[in-house]
Amino acid sequence: MVEKSQESIASYIESPEKLKNLYRRVLIVVSLSQIFGGAGLAAGITVGALLAQQMLGTDAYAGVPSALFTLGSAGAAFIVGKLSQRYGRRIGLSTGFIVGGLGAIGVVLATLMNSIVLLFASLLIYGAGTATNLQARYAGTDLANNKQRATAISTTMLMTTFGAVLGPNLVEWMGKVALSIGIPALAGPFLLSALAFIMAGLVLFTMLRPDPLEIAKAIEAHKQKMNKENQTPSMPISSNKRGLAVGATVMVLTQIVMVAIMTMTPVHMKHHGHGLAEVGIVIGFHVGAMYLPSLVTGILVDKIGRTAMSIASGITLLLAGVVAAFAPSDSMVLLIVALSLLGLGWNFGLISGTAQIVDATEPSTRAKTQGKMDVFVALAGASGGALSGIVVANSSYAVLSLAGGLLSLVLIPVVIWSRRAA
Repeated sequence: MVEKSQESIASYIESPEKLKNLYRRVLIVVSLSQIFGGAGLAAGITVGALLAQQMLGTDAYAGVPSALFTLGSAGAAFIVGKLSQRYGRRIGLSTGFIVGGLGAIGVVLATLMNSIVLLFASLLIYGAGTATNLQARYAGTDLANNKQRATAISTTMLMTTFGAVLGPNLVEWMGKVALSIGIPALAGPFLLSALAFIMAGLVLFTMLRPDPLEIAKAIEAHKQKMNKENQTPSMPISSNKRGLAVGATVMVLTQIVMVAIMTMTPVHMKHHGHGLAEVGIVIGFHVGAMYLPSLVTGILVDKIGRTAMSIASGITLLLAGVVAAFAPSDSMVLLIVALSLLGLGWNFGLISGTAQIVDATEPSTRAKTQGKMDVFVALAGASGGALSGIVVANSSYAVLSLAGGLLSLVLIPVVIWSRRAA
């Protein structure tokens, strides 16, 4: 069995055409899982803050659910990265999605039992699904060359759009379904999340064969062996620390700004008379802007460079913060514009930052390093989510939005420094 596996791997090393076909197949499988994974994100994003507000009876802790499932995603990112490095993307990613689905089931049970402790514990576990959904973008890059990486990232993220946009717009309908079976309305979307995350995990477990990371590691080992036999100088297999630092900084800052503003938008809207359906529409546009521009973004990152698109991210997030801060509270149109810009700025930052992370790593350590980087991203999101409720409770949504926009400008000197230092 081992010999057969080794022969299969060798066939990809010897046949560029077969490797190219596998690369395309991996993108299709990962993209399919992302459709389900995107739908699984809907509950935490759209009703997490409202659920906490209802169960706790205060706005001050409305950002806690976002902080918890983002904190849970930090731990999950590290574990999924370690599992992927040791056993391959298939095992790491499928495990993460299925665990996230179990967390969503736990949230539903918590609402039935009116248990805050179970709710918070389940949200931590639910975070595994959000972390895995984000980490899946790396799987598409394992077999891509350096001119395809951002495009590969964006292709898988683009497919997340279908589920991620549909999910928030099913919030009201899922609430009615939940009520019809004796479950509180705000827990309804977590039923959808449970099904979606588990389906994403099953797709990867059954279809992601052979494993792209295992093939990438074998190809790299073969190149090193050939260089050694031919006495050809080769670059040492190590991480580019500057590239990792800049890529992580770009992703961390965009995550803080995006999560902070996004988390409090449903609460802000509810306070000014908007219903759950209207919240779903605004968040739907936001999530669509997070993922739908991905295919074009990937091409731009590959063509005009990581630095330019990182700067574009900072400027776009600033515009989002300004529009959100000064938009009249009853204006659905301006809220949609603000949240769409917020999603677009995050998209620019995540894809350009991710491309820099992939550029700076080698297959032998790639998944583990990527998992560690996503831990910082998740912790940044947890911080943004936790602080957002406190900031709004002690000042206003406008102050939060403006502060987030100004923070995003830090991206510009960071990426300029990296270019000069290179």
